[in-house]
Amino acid sequence: MKSTTTAPPTPAPLPLRPQDEVECRRCEVHCDKVVHPAACVAQACPYAYVYDAFGHRYMGCLQRVFDVEIDVDVLMTLERHGRFGAVRARRTPLPRCHAEVASCYDAREDEFGCRNPEFFEVVQDRPSFRVIASGRLA
Repeated sequence: MKSTTTAPPTPAPLPLRPQDEVECRRCEVHCDKVVHPAACVAQACPYAYVYDAFGHRYMGCLQRVFDVEIDVDVLMTLERHGRFGAVRARRTPLPRCHAEVASCYDAREDEFGCRNPEFFEVVQDRPSFRVIASGRLA
């Protein structure tokens, strides 16, 4: 008689650079990187584009950090009266982006805490270390 044993579930592989991901689902608390489009306007980001259509002016990101196009009048009105808020990042935010991590379902956090703390690291404009080769290359 054969015994049937099930193998334990294999954990998801950790990426080489977790801080470059835009979402984390390693635990029950789901985290996403978000960017603030109002900061793009405030700092005159060179990657922000604007166009007019249907009697409105819309803005977006040439680098597709966020992939929505936002009505500029609505954005500016909400920024004056409160906050427009953030939109979900679709790719790694650039160093100039005003980005942060938004967590959902904080009540689901267990005793082990965050499984991916590197996800919360700030985007750097260059690597945090350098490799210097010494000697000759053949």
